[in-house]
Amino acid sequence: MKIHVKAALLSAFVFPGLGQLIKGSRIKGMIIFGCVNIILLILVCLILQQVLPLILTAQNSDVPDIKNIMERIHAGSPAIRQLSAVLCGIWMYGWIDAAAGKPGKE
Repeated sequence: MKIHVKAALLSAFVFPGLGQLIKGSRIKGMIIFGCVNIILLILVCLILQQVLPLILTAQNSDVPDIKNIMERIHAGSPAIRQLSAVLCGIWMYGWIDAAAGKPGKE
């Protein structure tokens, strides 16, 4: 298997930035890897901020309603949708860059 195919598969299905690291572009790989981790951490915090009060109130009465939780996430914060779009963009960039780029010399 050629290195660019292996790198593209790693970036697409395992984690963005791994393909760049395999190809030798360490700086680019670490930047992509770090950006994805930071965005995922912020997304988890934003989602928990929106959903946790609903789960805590439902815990006292009954099982939390999934429909209410999803509506709260959808309507609660446009930042969640925007960060999700940025995350998808970085993921696609990492995958395309790993598939098309030449091995790095960094």
